[in-house]
Amino acid sequence: MEAKNSGKPILQFAPFQSSVDEGFWHRLSSLKLNKFGIDDSPIPITGFYAPCSHSQVSNHLTLLAESLPSDSNEESSEPGVIRGNRNRCSVPGVLYNTNTVEGFRALDKQELIKAEAKKIWEDIQNGKALEDSSVLSRFLLISFADLKKWSFHYWFAFPALVLDPPATLLDLKPASQFFSVKEAESVSAVLNDWRDSSLTTDVPFFLVVIDPNSRATIKHLKDWETCQRATDHKLLFGFYDPCHLPKNPGWPLRNLLALICSRWDLKSVRFLCYRETRGFADLGLSLVGEAQVTVPQGWGDLHNTPNAVGWELNKGKKIPRCISLAKSMDPTRLAVSAADLNLKLMRWRALPSLKLNTLSSLKCLLLGAGTLGCQVARMLMAWGVRKITLVDNGRVAMSNPLRQSLYTLDDCLNGGEFKAVAAVNSLKKIFPAVEAEGVVMAIPMPGHPVPSQEEQSVLDDCRRLHDLIDSHDAVFLLTDTRESRWLPSLLCANTNKITITAALGFDSFLVMRHGAGPCSSSHDSKSEAANALSTDLNSLALTDRNGGHRLGCYFCNDVVAPIDSTANRTLDQQCTVTRPGLAPIASALAVELLVGILHHPDGIFAEGEIANSSNNGSSEQPLGILPHQIRGSLGQFSQMTLVGHSSDSCTACCSIVVSEYRKRGTEFILQAINHPTYLEDVTGLTELMKTAHAFQMDWDDGTDNDDDDCVEI
Repeated sequence: MEAKNSGKPILQFAPFQSSVDEGFWHRLSSLKLNKFGIDDSPIPITGFYAPCSHSQVSNHLTLLAESLPSDSNEESSEPGVIRGNRNRCSVPGVLYNTNTVEGFRALDKQELIKAEAKKIWEDIQNGKALEDSSVLSRFLLISFADLKKWSFHYWFAFPALVLDPPATLLDLKPASQFFSVKEAESVSAVLNDWRDSSLTTDVPFFLVVIDPNSRATIKHLKDWETCQRATDHKLLFGFYDPCHLPKNPGWPLRNLLALICSRWDLKSVRFLCYRETRGFADLGLSLVGEAQVTVPQGWGDLHNTPNAVGWELNKGKKIPRCISLAKSMDPTRLAVSAADLNLKLMRWRALPSLKLNTLSSLKCLLLGAGTLGCQVARMLMAWGVRKITLVDNGRVAMSNPLRQSLYTLDDCLNGGEFKAVAAVNSLKKIFPAVEAEGVVMAIPMPGHPVPSQEEQSVLDDCRRLHDLIDSHDAVFLLTDTRESRWLPSLLCANTNKITITAALGFDSFLVMRHGAGPCSSSHDSKSEAANALSTDLNSLALTDRNGGHRLGCYFCNDVVAPIDSTANRTLDQQCTVTRPGLAPIASALAVELLVGILHHPDGIFAEGEIANSSNNGSSEQPLGILPHQIRGSLGQFSQMTLVGHSSDSCTACCSIVVSEYRKRGTEFILQAINHPTYLEDVTGLTELMKTAHAFQMDWDDGTDNDDDDCVEI
């Protein structure tokens, strides 16, 4: 196809072609989720191209991950591009990434390319194009990133100022046929030097000057006025040509001709389409041509931007392209991206202060892998928690899979898999990137005396439980019995760990957070350093900022020590018989309570708040109030928030018990396990009960028969 103008062929240009590396889309997705959000402002990007290096293949303008700005929170939004790479000539561009596919389709493409053409025109007029010639190849990209499906709609434009009338071709031939042998040798040498220098290798437009002695030199475009004074020198305008075609120069020549017409008013322009083979100048592949140009009408008006063309064709049609990366991505990587999507979208508008890094690095210990443990583990993963340890010594029974969501029938066969092991396997199937560990062990319990031959094994379990709690940041007490929560409650109070309890009745539940331990102000510094999660977690406060009464633990309201709650019980009393909907409700509230603690400025020391109270200090908190206890009833379809302060006689968290444990260690625990009344004696509950009994006797002795004088308590 060759158009004619006054008998001379119109100069035809080979369009630029684009190529987008997969890393570009990954970086864009990360920026969209983590930095830009719903901000659809234009984004400066950088493209790369190089001279054609193969006789059959053109080079493309390529976008890489580094074409985009860094995804850090630095002020600069410019891409961090390293100059001086001979294979990557940098070209400035702009990206318009829309929030919806409808927005992508509705973009005014004519106005967008006109705006970019205006930038090129202004760079030509103010001389910037002479200082940095890469701006002549400025480009435009519009896109829409569907982050649910990992598909990307996009369309490139390479704006070219239109010459009207168009340039006509006077001559075009291989450079080896244009230059003499001596000239060719000198031209090749200086071009190779230009390309080998880190200062000029990525300068895409230049001047080739050949003196009467066939010696060539390369100059910058800004040196044209000096070079043109030597009338006996050959002068060619050179450019890196990405095109391989033998009869067509590449697209960059268009704006170079526009610059020449506008600034120097030349009637005839001789140009060099520079191409290479194996990194060296190839004058057989390179072209030398001569074009006749006429300054278009209106170009004298600097405020009148010429028309522009340049939207890239897709298989010969003016339509955008679409690429899907879902099939090519690693399934685990896809799972991580999908799992984080909802959380990162929260930060766009609903919860900008969401601490995703704190959640993802949090280490959670779940004591109990039954109905509550399964649900809590899944809820934690939904909140972005990636480090989960489950402790349980039971096996999966046939009755479990229907209520305990991490197990299937296969886990019940051959005597049943250990719950801790089966739960971890299930979590990794649900989300391969989770760092889950299962620990098969029993928790030593008061009221369950230990025979002397088993003492060492129980003491080993005590030490192991201590180490597990010490190495985690938050602990969930999700076991079936009351007494199995005692030792973890004591150990958490001793190390000042975030502790959440969830307990179920038939149609009622309790979810509560334990208060800080009684010795939090003198917390062991070595333990602090070993268990520090991050700056965020450390800032949850290790001293009581409010100086108020600390909140109670699960045992603070008891007036008796925990005992064996399973002995002499029928089957329905031994099993956790609850309404099926209860566990998911309680589990969800337990995890929400943890997230609330992590986002509260006072952390574990935060005061307990009550729903609908005017005294709530956290009413302004993004996640709402932070209660101490939540008690609910499915029978009444009701829920209430309560506050309970710590007890000086608590068998698990009072200063007396914690001090005794610190002094005597496992010896204290063993005595508490083997002697049912020991904890009551140590904490003063025994004396309290005696006093209460004596008070009741005195009251009975002092009453008379006059019912009117009785007071009901």
